[in-house]
Amino acid sequence: MATKRSTVKKRSKSVLKRIRQSEKRRQRNQAWETKIKTSVKKVQEAIAKNEKELVQNGLKEAVKIISKAASKGIIHKNTASRKISRLMKKVNLALQSSSSN
Repeated sequence: MATKRSTVKKRSKSVLKRIRQSEKRRQRNQAWETKIKTSVKKVQEAIAKNEKELVQNGLKEAVKIISKAASKGIIHKNTASRKISRLMKKVNLALQSSSSN
């Protein structure tokens, strides 16, 4: 939370409240970012292992998490679209190559 400073400075109640709020939001946003990264990594690992069913389930979950984060304002909607698009591209490429083999 609020860090101690070497110089003593009075802070108003509103400033202290803003500090608490921003810290709470930072932690919440960080948790969502972690969820996004984890879900994307799971899909990429499934692609590497060539597990078709895991890829499809993971993709569905990842898209859901990314979209929800965008709707909550954790990430920008264009960032969400870009992440989903890149993930879809990788999945489609992997599924295409596995079906042709």
